[in-house]
Amino acid sequence: MNGFLGAARGWLPLALIVGTIAGCSSVPLPPASPPAAAVVVPEAPAAPAAPALTQGRSRWVPVAWSELPGFAEDQLHEAWNAWTRSCERPPAAFAPLCPQVRRLMLGSAQEQREWMMQRLQPYRVEPLQGASEGLLTGYYEPELVASRLPTASHRVPLYRPPATLASRRPWYTRQEIDTLPEALAALRGREIGYLEDPVDALVLQIQGSGRVRISEPDGSQRLVRLAFAGSNEQPYRSVGGWLLQQGALRDASWPGIRAWVAQNPQRVQEMLWSNPRTVFFREEPLSALDAAFGPRGAQGVPLTPGRSIAVDRESIPYGTPVWLASTGPLVELQRLVLAQDTGSAIVGAVRADYFTGWGQAAGELAGRLKQPLRLWALWPK
Repeated sequence: MNGFLGAARGWLPLALIVGTIAGCSSVPLPPASPPAAAVVVPEAPAAPAAPALTQGRSRWVPVAWSELPGFAEDQLHEAWNAWTRSCERPPAAFAPLCPQVRRLMLGSAQEQREWMMQRLQPYRVEPLQGASEGLLTGYYEPELVASRLPTASHRVPLYRPPATLASRRPWYTRQEIDTLPEALAALRGREIGYLEDPVDALVLQIQGSGRVRISEPDGSQRLVRLAFAGSNEQPYRSVGGWLLQQGALRDASWPGIRAWVAQNPQRVQEMLWSNPRTVFFREEPLSALDAAFGPRGAQGVPLTPGRSIAVDRESIPYGTPVWLASTGPLVELQRLVLAQDTGSAIVGAVRADYFTGWGQAAGELAGRLKQPLRLWALWPK
């Protein structure tokens, strides 16, 4: 997402960043068992009349609604918030439906479900070649503490884009930014604030956005959002992968990485420099309303925890409602989500990154989420 939370800025899903891995409390997870009184979904035609479609890297195969696992049980009102957000910048195919989507915000789940079945056709998303099962990972928005000015404890800078960013592509590597006088000169005066932990800064750059409580020189504090504003366009290299190659770790999870950092402080800079990519930010105010949603995704609308996904935009257009089904050791998901974001590692027809929310719990869920995935695009008839 150019200027969004994660996409075109080039972050990677947390479970892929660290090499091998297995919410925010607002992440709505599915119930342990279906409701006692399950909703009956009317029979759909056995053979959908719609033709198969080719969408970029994917093939869309029309199916009956009965193919969507859990369709009768999902709490659709949770997804409707994300859908109305998509209607702020709808794709052309959905713009005529948005007035009805907004009116149904107050409708019952059964009314919403029946409307979807009347107006939309489900398509199973498949690659042009290969199996239809893909990969689900997760991403989130970190919550951090920073100082506006450097202190004895907070000395890791977060930068706005340098004025010379567009004139030099790719820009300096992470190591050059830390060591070359010309790179340091270009960033002088571009500091937004300072963190205590360089690994926290790396995580913030990888996720592409974060909520930061900044202490001002007068002692006051402000809660702001640091949003992606550009990168040095250097290739991304996993620090977890680097540690595995060094033989330093066998399971490069984030807890494992942080444990290694605590035991090897003299090698932390070497580990950080193994990833030449860095990200620059812009500071945004964070009102109470803004704080109820995530940062803006590639579609240009705020992300909704548990109901927004990042997709390959060549396979699923932004703003498309998608039925997601994924079962793994961590969580079972069968729910309506909205394609509102993208990312440099989100490539392929059946590939999604699940926005888990913000904070420590969301980060733990995002960091462990790596499991099989099936997708169905819901497209206007």
